[in-house]
Amino acid sequence: MRIATWNVNSIKARLANVTDWTRAAKPDVLLLQEIKCQDADFPRLEFESLGYQVHTHGQKSYNGVALLSLQKPDAVRIRLDGEDADEQARYIEADIAGMTICGLYLPNGNPRPGEKYDYKLRWMERLHQRAAALLAAETPFLMAGDFNICPTDVDVFDPVGFAEDALCAPDSRRAWRRLLNLGLTEAWRALHPREVDYSFWDYQAGCWPKNNGLRIDHFLLSPQLADRLVSCEIDREPRGREKASDHTPVICEIA
Repeated sequence: MRIATWNVNSIKARLANVTDWTRAAKPDVLLLQEIKCQDADFPRLEFESLGYQVHTHGQKSYNGVALLSLQKPDAVRIRLDGEDADEQARYIEADIAGMTICGLYLPNGNPRPGEKYDYKLRWMERLHQRAAALLAAETPFLMAGDFNICPTDVDVFDPVGFAEDALCAPDSRRAWRRLLNLGLTEAWRALHPREVDYSFWDYQAGCWPKNNGLRIDHFLLSPQLADRLVSCEIDREPRGREKASDHTPVICEIA
């Protein structure tokens, strides 16, 4: 099974790029972040015409996640438990082919310190609790999406300049390590232990042509799926297109 994640930075603005890539890549499951539209406004027909079941958790103008799958999910769930007042559309989860697939758009957290950073850390704690529950149930699962975390200094083009950024701050990385310490495997790094590559390049300051990027889009696998990991690759090609998202797809293959 090929599963892809992609922060598209507005599905309406990137629709041609996303449908062209999806048609060519043919992932079994495609997780999208920052769709930036309400559920009713998602271009469902364009993806259904490619054979996909479409499930969204949208929000007007901001955030929003989608899960597209060639196989009909057994169940679809939205929202993370733990904060009833949280109205931001950042999480979607489905049971497909005997595994639970969790798509997420983790809060950026800047500026730091402040409420946005506090929210990021609370959100990461809720994600930790969900992962722990899935592990306790011995459910094969993966969590994938835009984590807004550079796990180490290798994953950011300017470690000194980003040292106090919410993507690299000590508390952010500590929360990331707590997830891994549950027994999860970060798929790309497991297969590319010494490689330097990125999944995000800002629109500003010529970041793309200079390759000044960040690796913030990840797959975390439960032990059952880590044993079945075949490949995990970053597809840089879409970032070089006209009207590109500032992120590019990451694709993971599970046997």
